[in-house]
Amino acid sequence: MKCISVYTDNFEQFSDIYEKLMQQTVQDDEEIVVDGVTVYGAGEVPEQYIDRMRQKRDVVVMRVKNKDITILQHGKQFEIILPVEQNMVH
Repeated sequence: MKCISVYTDNFEQFSDIYEKLMQQTVQDDEEIVVDGVTVYGAGEVPEQYIDRMRQKRDVVVMRVKNKDITILQHGKQFEIILPVEQNMVH
């Protein structure tokens, strides 16, 4: 699974840029700014990461219906967890 970190604690601001993020590619270890918000391609995370984060009290877990996308909100960031495409070229 691939993780994209979005450095804001403002849900409205995150929601405003979410669709833009889904339409572009953020490479691993790449940092970009979208509408004034820093976004970082954090790379791959293990399958157990979501389960471990789900157990913490200060983490909000959201699922995107009809897609295999999980969004975690904790501290001053959101993390978008995406499935790694099976046919990606490395």
